[in-house]
Amino acid sequence: MKNLTTYLFVIFMAMFWVFRIVVAFCYNIGVDFIAKPMDLNFEIVLLFLTFVCMILVVKRSMLGGILYLIGNGLYFGTSIYNTIMSTTGLTDYMNAFFSFIGILLPILVLFDLLLDKNRKDHPVDKKTDWFYKNKDFDRKFDERADRNEYKF
Repeated sequence: MKNLTTYLFVIFMAMFWVFRIVVAFCYNIGVDFIAKPMDLNFEIVLLFLTFVCMILVVKRSMLGGILYLIGNGLYFGTSIYNTIMSTTGLTDYMNAFFSFIGILLPILVLFDLLLDKNRKDHPVDKKTDWFYKNKDFDRKFDERADRNEYKF
């Protein structure tokens, strides 16, 4: 993790993960909260999957971004669809808002991983690029090597 965007996305993933834990916990003990989970069992599975995906995103694995997008897409995508088809109150609108965040965040994380894939394949290191990517130095070195005539 070398980019500021990656740090920010992982922090936001963790904040959203903690928020979803609070939502599931409040629903489980019967307290009214801003949002409610659609399916508590799938929510708990998604929370564990999100934790694994956060670790994979920190390690810059593309699998983490893809799993995160698929899991949140299945869970929050159906929530958005159901909310659009039948909205009845403020809680439904809040669920739709948090579901939209749940869809948008994995898409942004996946784009960040895809953009970083190019940087990983073609790294730029200022400490060594002056030596390895400098053709003038290679030519000067070759000319010096040709003039040295060592006799044994």
